[in-house]
Amino acid sequence: MAAIKVHGSPISTATMRVIACLHEKELDFEFVVLDMANQQHKEEPFLSLNPFGQVPAFEDGDLKLFESRAITKYVARRYADKGTELISRDPEKMAIIGVWLEVESQQYDPPASKLVKELALNPWLGFPTNPAAVEENEAKLGTVLDVYEKRLSRSKYMAGDSFTLADLHHLPTIKYLMNTKAKKLFELRPHVSAWVADITARPAWSKVLAMQNTN
Repeated sequence: MAAIKVHGSPISTATMRVIACLHEKELDFEFVVLDMANQQHKEEPFLSLNPFGQVPAFEDGDLKLFESRAITKYVARRYADKGTELISRDPEKMAIIGVWLEVESQQYDPPASKLVKELALNPWLGFPTNPAAVEENEAKLGTVLDVYEKRLSRSKYMAGDSFTLADLHHLPTIKYLMNTKAKKLFELRPHVSAWVADITARPAWSKVLAMQNTN
């Protein structure tokens, strides 16, 4: 049995982020699917792994972690010599990666996740979409993607010429948004559009999507 375990849902953006990282690092792991419809993530024993009752939770032997971005950073460092090099040992390169990791979490993700909720999750769950929230967050995301367009006109990926965690962290929200009307925000910006096509075609990401069809 694999020493690494991921507890979560295959459709959760945060869970998908961790799974993508593990596949990029070519690591074996056990995926423990939670019945979130029945609030299994709000009960013990899951709460002993994540006291906030949110997915995913992660185990590597005796080490237990939660928060998807913290987990991916750990995996990238702990297993630096395996699979794709998602971080850098060079301090300056790592500083640049760190900047764009922060941009993803602080600038990109808030409007992107709100659009995922309004345009993808609410219709799927049978809840109404809030047009005002959509308009507001499309404008906010567009402003972020303008910065991305300029950045990606100078480098193939967010932190340079190599795929890193700074790119990987975007994949789950992009997956949902490209199936909504918000995809135009990406497609109208040629460098952003090319970047999206590149990172969503990665074999590791295809494995993440395949898991959604088997769980």
